[in-house]
Amino acid sequence: MAQGRTTLVEETLDPDDWESTRALGHRMLDDMLDYLKTIRENPVWQPIPDEVKRKFSMPLPEKAQELEEIYHEYSEYILPYPLGNIHPRFWGWVAGTGTVSGMLADMLAAGMNPNLAGADHIANYVEVQVIDWLKEMLGFPASASGLLTSGCSAGNLIGLTVARNTKAGYDLRREGIQAAPQKMVLYASHQIHSSIQKAAEMLGLGSEALHMIPVNDNFQIDLKLLIKTIDKDRQHGYLPFCIVGAAGTTNTGAVDDLNALADICQQENLWFHVDGAFGAWAVLASKAKKLVAGIGRADSLAFDLHKWIYLPYEIGGVLVRSEENHRRAFSLTPAYLSHGEDQLAMTGGTLPWFSDYGFQLSRGFRALKAWMAIKEYGCNKLGSLIQQNIDQAHYLADLIDASPELELLAPVMLNVVCFRYVQPNLNEDVLDELNVKILAELQEQGIAAPSSTTINGKHVLHVAHTNHRSRRADFDVLVGEVKRIGDELSQLLFF
Repeated sequence: MAQGRTTLVEETLDPDDWESTRALGHRMLDDMLDYLKTIRENPVWQPIPDEVKRKFSMPLPEKAQELEEIYHEYSEYILPYPLGNIHPRFWGWVAGTGTVSGMLADMLAAGMNPNLAGADHIANYVEVQVIDWLKEMLGFPASASGLLTSGCSAGNLIGLTVARNTKAGYDLRREGIQAAPQKMVLYASHQIHSSIQKAAEMLGLGSEALHMIPVNDNFQIDLKLLIKTIDKDRQHGYLPFCIVGAAGTTNTGAVDDLNALADICQQENLWFHVDGAFGAWAVLASKAKKLVAGIGRADSLAFDLHKWIYLPYEIGGVLVRSEENHRRAFSLTPAYLSHGEDQLAMTGGTLPWFSDYGFQLSRGFRALKAWMAIKEYGCNKLGSLIQQNIDQAHYLADLIDASPELELLAPVMLNVVCFRYVQPNLNEDVLDELNVKILAELQEQGIAAPSSTTINGKHVLHVAHTNHRSRRADFDVLVGEVKRIGDELSQLLFF
């Protein structure tokens, strides 16, 4: 070393002691496996004490902390207070359960840490494989394009972007929505998910461009009113461009008549998009697949895999029948992202660049958990579990029908059950208040976690069942506890 030269110290974020990190990693894995194995023994949900919440108002750390100490904080202050959707008696909103192998897949994917924007590396081949499988499962042609997303909200936004650009009649990407010669409008039922309105707003169409159509007694879009509205809008100078069909609404699980909507779109030269967040996967169920007949006729289909394919958050997707229209809506290749056969080996090849089919350039390796799950379980077992959930939902509906204290508020088409506790001598306002309190008691006591919604102006308990850990006995518990809590509160509060 030359005289007077100082030694350069260069740092890394890798462990100083690989073996102690390995031991801690094994402990983390063992702890999580034990936690999931015994999850039924825990409350579904429990309130977070104020002293725990205060732990997450601490100042920004400036100095390093030992990983083992951090893990201790996780075990004490984070793990005991989950949302609860991993528990067998969680049925709130429409939240998937996750799987053990999905947890492991996320670890493996994070270890590789690829960016799936494009280029010739193996993770992109895995996503192409998964998309090909999804096209086959959902009845789309092999020539269709697809993309894995964070969830169905992103899938809806992508599908409607392609619809808007394709049907605009001019170069919307270059000129913008303000250059539209006619106001573009799209259609969905009043029961459609809020992500459709958000997409309309984000696309510059505005929420007023989303014309929501009333529903029939089965909470499906009213087809006659839909056709009349399209005709009326054309007479007023609007440009109808898309119909959004629901394959399983969040509120009631209703499925629109997808074949009828496909026919209308074909007759009216409209884009047919399907929001299939969870209900699309009824295609795999032996008895229920007829409910989503026609889903493969959609021009675009958005869906989640973290709901009814049970994968850990977050993973959804979108399929688009026309690869050309899909790519034209998003492809943008500056010099620093040049790719193709005439480029360097790593950026060349024949695979599509996923950044050409969506708004993300940085994309994680979501595909690995889907690839592993489809291989581990196969379509048959996934379909069997989905049908099991549907059968369990109907079992719950039968329990409700057999209980004079309970009332079913909507037909059970798929896996969503809406019901409430009733007493003949109580008015509607009191019943609403009572059912709010019943829900709070179910959750706060850690018994079960349905959510709530409003059906025909009435406050109801909302069971959306995408839980592979639930058993019929869990629904027996739910019904018994709703009646017990309802009886106790009725006596205590109103008599």
